[in-house]
Amino acid sequence: MNWLNSIAFSIFGQHVLWTDMVGNLLGLAALALGWRRSVTSWPVQLLSGVVLVGAYLSGHLTGLMGKQVIVIVTAVWGWARWQRGLRDTGEIKVRFATWTERALLVGATALATVGVALLFTHYSWMSWSPWSDAYIFVGTLAAMVAQARGWVEFWFAWIAVDVVGVPLAFNNGYAFSGLTYSIYFVLVLLGLRAWWLSTRTPRTSTSASTLQGATA
Repeated sequence: MNWLNSIAFSIFGQHVLWTDMVGNLLGLAALALGWRRSVTSWPVQLLSGVVLVGAYLSGHLTGLMGKQVIVIVTAVWGWARWQRGLRDTGEIKVRFATWTERALLVGATALATVGVALLFTHYSWMSWSPWSDAYIFVGTLAAMVAQARGWVEFWFAWIAVDVVGVPLAFNNGYAFSGLTYSIYFVLVLLGLRAWWLSTRTPRTSTSASTLQGATA
């Protein structure tokens, strides 16, 4: 299995590890499946997380590695939640979070980020970049919780994580991760549009039914 942590190729003067490449390609596939609201998105995310933990472990990138641990744990929960929703309604329903839900998500994310950053700062061996690592670690958890609940805000959370994750990956020699996160941004915009439009469909159907009833 040593070949997984060996160099696959070089790009922009940086070496790309097999684990970095394979894990991120799986991550791209998972995001594309999430865009289509496919339950398969979750097991693919889980596999991607397992592969990337191996990649980041060798580079001592606690935040990025912690992000993948969060991906693995949350993927199991999200997978079960989407399967239950599919059994109950026959589809994965998405919606915008309420203002209360948004406030709780943002508040909990901010508090947890500060707490994790202070932990990383106190135990310096855990992270070389405590604040950015904590931001990525907690932001990923927030994004995946939002995805599991079917909130459109899930896509905004991923954008916020990638803003820090892209330069961090490039600066630490993970060129393929940086390139993949850049592609994520395009998929996130497409996914955001798809989920946003899907939230308007029920309203349109309801309005049509109301109009037909009134006409009859």
